Order: sequence, then C-alpha cells, then structure tokens
Amino acid sequence: MKYTTLNQTDIEVSKICLGTMTFGEQNTESEAHQQLDYAVSKGINFIDTAEMYSVPGREETQGSTERYIGNWLAKQQRSSLVIATKITGPNPGLSYIRNPLGFSDKAIEEALENSLRRLQTDYIDLYQLHWPERSTNYFGKRNYRHNFEDPWVDNFGEVIYKLDTLVKEGKIRHYGVSNETPWGLMRHLEESTEKQLSRCPTSQNPYS
Repeated sequence: MKYTTLNQTDIEVSKICLGTMTFGEQNTESEAHQQLDYAVSKGINFIDTAEMYSVPGREETQGSTERYIGNWLAKQQRSSLVIATKITGPNPGLSYIRNPLGFSDKAIEEALENSLRRLQTDYIDLYQLHWPERSTNYFGKRNYRHNFEDPWVDNFGEVIYKLDTLVKEGKIRHYGVSNETPWGLMRHLEESTEKQLSRCPTSQNPYS
C-alpha cells in the first residue's frame, strides 16, 4: 500500500480510502466488519462515511453505516486509523435526519455529536460538509437549471468559524468539503486565510 499526507496536515493516509456508503443496505454488520478487517489487513487506514448513510438514503437505515463502523472501531487501535464522516446538507427528502438541515452552529453541533456517538470515538479526523447549502449543481446533474430565487446568504465565515472552534476543542482534527464547486472551494480558502481560521485541506468530489 502506498501512503500520502492530507494536504497541509500531518495525517498520513493510504492512497486507497475505503468508502462505506452502502454498509447497512447491501450488507450485514458482520459482512461490513469482514470488509473492514480485510481492508486494514491490506494496509488501508483511511475510512470514509457520512451521517446520512446508508445509500440510498432512507429513515430506516440512516446512521447504520456509522454504527457498523463504530462497533468495529471500538475494538481497534483508534490512533492507527483515519476516520472521515460528513454532515448532511439541505435536502427536502432527508428532513428525518434533522429539520432544518444545513450548517448552522446548532446543526453542526447536533450532527457531530451524533456521529461521534455512533462511531464510538472522541474525535473525527476529517469532518466534511457533504454538499453546499446554496443552490448549485453539486452532483453534476444534466440540464441543471439554477434557482435564482435561492434565499441562501453567503455564510462561509460563520460556518468556518464554527468548524475552527471544533478543531480547537479537539472534536475534529480538520474539516473538508465534498461535492463543492471551484467557486465554493475558493470562498472556503479565502475566508480561512483572511480570518486566520482552520484551512480546508480536502475536497471530495465525484470523478468518472
């Protein structure tokens, strides 16, 4: 296995990260633990999940992926593993997770505490914003039509400040973005630099 470090951090990760978004939908907990054991035996130390998993998102299975990983993680050497998870962005079909969804201070606090509990850990190595709050084509939808009446107001500074606070508290080591646009990533870096807050080191976007 080859390893690298997350940009501008001291976190060493395997070049292959184990994605777990169907744990709880396509497999049992026992099978998930076998897959995790196999991945680690091959040198993988980087595991990615999210509070909304498993996929497809359903109320009956929400959080199951984190719970499966948490029950397995409780028996591992925590410091040898890099755990990434995500807070859910706005989506009317996922209001059973939290209502309203989004990245307010309260939402971030609630989402993180629930993820920590399900994962049975005291900290998250990489805490990611699963998709932007604003109206944009974050999943590469064909024939996307922009909503020019989107009520979203630029709040990058407030969101980053909250995440920076969680870094200082030791609950997360770093924060990242996911399904973000170049403009959105620019704003994250711009705000963190200007206000001297925790800098976003990663962007997890879909590529095909």
